[in-house]
Amino acid sequence: MLSLIVILPFLSALLMALVYLGNTNKKRYAFYTMVGIASPVIMTLLSFLVGFRLLSGADTIHESLFTWISVGDFNISVAFMADRLSVVMISFITLIGTLIHIYAAGYMRDDKAYGKFFSYFNLFMGSMLLLVLADNPIMMFVGWELVGLSSYFLIGFYHTESKNITAANKAFILNRVGDFGFIMALSLLFVSLEGTGFTFDSIKANIHIIEPEMLSLIGVLLFVGAMGKSAQIPLYVWLPDAMAGPTPVSALIHAATMVTAGVYMVARYSFLYVEIPDIGLFIATIGATSALFAAIIASYQSDIKKILAYSTMSQLGYMFIAVGLGAYSSGIFHVFTHAFFKALLFMGAGAVIIALHHEQNIFKMGGLKKDLKLVYITMFIATLAISGIPPFAGFFSKDAILVSAFAHEHYIIWGVGSLTAMLTAFYMFRMLFSVFHSSPKESKKVYALPSSMTTPLVFLAFGSATAGLLGVNEAYGGSSWFNTFLALPDTTIHISHATEYILGGLNVLLALMGMGLAYKMFAVEAQEAKTDTIFKRVVVNKFYIDEIYEFIILRPLLVLSRLIANTIDPKIFDGFINFNVWGYTKSAQLFSKLQNAKVRFYAMYILIGISGISFYMLLKLGLLS
Repeated sequence: MLSLIVILPFLSALLMALVYLGNTNKKRYAFYTMVGIASPVIMTLLSFLVGFRLLSGADTIHESLFTWISVGDFNISVAFMADRLSVVMISFITLIGTLIHIYAAGYMRDDKAYGKFFSYFNLFMGSMLLLVLADNPIMMFVGWELVGLSSYFLIGFYHTESKNITAANKAFILNRVGDFGFIMALSLLFVSLEGTGFTFDSIKANIHIIEPEMLSLIGVLLFVGAMGKSAQIPLYVWLPDAMAGPTPVSALIHAATMVTAGVYMVARYSFLYVEIPDIGLFIATIGATSALFAAIIASYQSDIKKILAYSTMSQLGYMFIAVGLGAYSSGIFHVFTHAFFKALLFMGAGAVIIALHHEQNIFKMGGLKKDLKLVYITMFIATLAISGIPPFAGFFSKDAILVSAFAHEHYIIWGVGSLTAMLTAFYMFRMLFSVFHSSPKESKKVYALPSSMTTPLVFLAFGSATAGLLGVNEAYGGSSWFNTFLALPDTTIHISHATEYILGGLNVLLALMGMGLAYKMFAVEAQEAKTDTIFKRVVVNKFYIDEIYEFIILRPLLVLSRLIANTIDPKIFDGFINFNVWGYTKSAQLFSKLQNAKVRFYAMYILIGISGISFYMLLKLGLLS
C-alpha cells in the first residue's frame, strides 16, 4: 500500500503528460479529469487503510522496493515507512488534495493547458507523499527537491507573462538557499554516524554518539532547510509572489504540501531536537517573529491571495513555536487543522476571483454576500476557525500552542503569539467584511460557479468546524486523542485547568477585539489603507524587504557578475588561454623554419651539435683554458 500511495501519482502524472504531448488539440478534458482526480481518490483510500492498520495496533509499517545505492557499508534503499506521524500527514494531504483536484477541474476548465496542469498537480502530490513516507533522509531529500521542482512548474504555469516566471525563479532559488543548509546537515549527520546505517530508525537509535556541538550545528542547518520550504524569516519572500500560479496551486501549496514540509521535517527529527533545547528555542523565536511580522503585513494588503499568503506564513510561525518548544504534537495538530481552513480560504478566494472575472483587489469588491451565499458561509466558517473562535478547529490547535509557550515560561513568545492572534482575527475579518459586507464600489457581473468549485467548499467547511475536536485537551473535557495517537516526544507541561481557561478566554477576547475593530472599519465602507504616515507606507510596501535584499544581495551579485563577464573572464582567463595559444603558434612558426626538409640545414644542425658537445668535453678535460 505504501508503494502504491507514492508511485500512483507519479504514474498518473506521466500518463497525462504523454497524452498531453501527443495530443495536438489538447481537449481531452474527460480523460485528464478522470485520471487526475481518480489518482488522489485512490491514494486517500489507501492512506486511510494504512491509518486503520496503525490504529489496530501496528506501530510502524516498512516497505522496501529495492537497493538504490550500495557502496561498502553504505546502503540506501528506495523504501517507505509509515508511523503515526506520517499517517496523519498522508491522510490530510490526500483527502484535501482530492478536494482541491475536484475544485481545480472546475477552476481550470477553460484553460488550454488543462492536461499539463493536472500532470503537474499529480506530480506535486506524489513528491509530497514521497517526502512524508521516506524511510531515510536521502529519500526524504529526493521528495523535498521534487516538491520544489513541482512548485516551480506550477507557480510559473502562466509562463507567457514574465512576472510569473520571475516569481517561479524566486521561489526556486530561495528554496535552494535553504536546501544548501539541509544538504550540509545530512552530510554532517552521515559523517557523524558512519557505519551505523542511515535510516530514520538507525539514526534515532545512535543519535547519542554525536557530540553536542555537532548536534547543534546539524539542528540549525536542518532548520535552515525548513526556513526556505516553510517561508520563515529571512527566507520567506518567495511565498507572496507564489500567488502568480492558479488559485488551486495556492491552495495545495499552502494547505497540504510544500509549506508544511518544513514543520514535518522538524517533527520527524524530533528525536534530535529534544537533545538540543537551545536550538529549539531559536526555532520558536524565529517562528514567533515570523508570525507577528506576517500578520502586520497582511493587515495592510489589498490582494485577496496575498493576504492569505501572509496568513499562511503567520500560521506556520505558530507551528514552529510549537515544535521549537518541544510541543511537537501541538505543532502537527495545527498543521492538520490549518490544512482544512486554509484550503477553504484559498478555494473560496478563487471562487470570488472567478465570479468577478479575475478581480483580486478586495477594495474593488463588496456586497457579494447575496450573490455568493455558499462561498460566503463557508469562508465565514474558515475565518472563524483561523481566528481561533471556539468551537472551530483553529481554536483548539492554536490554544494548545500558546498554552505550551506560557507553561514553559517563555512569556515573550506567548505574548507575541497572543498579539498575533488578535491581528489574525483583524485582517481575516477585514478581508471578509470588505469582500462580502461592504458597499460595492462598482457594478460588476457575478459569474455563476460550477458545482465542482462549490461542493468541495462544503466538505472543507465541515472539517474547519469539527477537525479541532480530535485534539480537545483535558481542560475542555477532551482526552487529547490527537496527541496521544501521535506519541511524539513532547516535553511535559504542568499548568492548571484554571490557567488554561484564563489563557483560552484571553485568546478569544483578543480575537473578538480584532473582529470588532475590523467590523467597525470595513463592514460598511471598506477603503484601502492610506499611506499618510511613514509606518503605513513601510508596512504597505512590506517593510521594503525585497528592496533591501535587492540592494544588499542582488545588486552586488550583478556587479560581480558583470565584472566577471566583462573583465575577469575575457581579459584574465581568456587572456591567459589566448596568450598560451599565441605562444604555441609562434613556437610552431619557429619550428616550421627549422624543420624545412633541406639536407644542408640538417647537416648544419648536426655540425653545431657535434661542435657543442666537443667544446663541452674539451672544457671538462681541461684542454681548453
